[in-house]
Amino acid sequence: MGHKPLIVNGVADHVHILYGMKPTLAISDTMRDVKANSSKWLNESANLKTRFAWQDGYGSFSVSKTHLDAIFKYIQTQEEHHRKISFREEYLAMLKKNEVAFDEKWIFHDLE
Repeated sequence: MGHKPLIVNGVADHVHILYGMKPTLAISDTMRDVKANSSKWLNESANLKTRFAWQDGYGSFSVSKTHLDAIFKYIQTQEEHHRKISFREEYLAMLKKNEVAFDEKWIFHDLE
């Protein structure tokens, strides 16, 4: 798609993708293609017991170039980080702290 991927990492219930975005493409188009292509690849090449599908929706945030190193490290250490706080708890706290309006139906749900 012409974006510049910097790091992709995740845990059982979510994935983070940090990339330099090509300004002529919409985030929604990017996420549609990432989800479609990764689902297809997983279902065709992985030995899964059930068919893989992404949850509806996604979260997207822009970051300042001055914060790239910190964001990269955060993404790199996801497994360690989420031993202390669940992704859902962290995500809700971030939305509230930044006064982002949200609809509960689009908030990620735990796998447990």
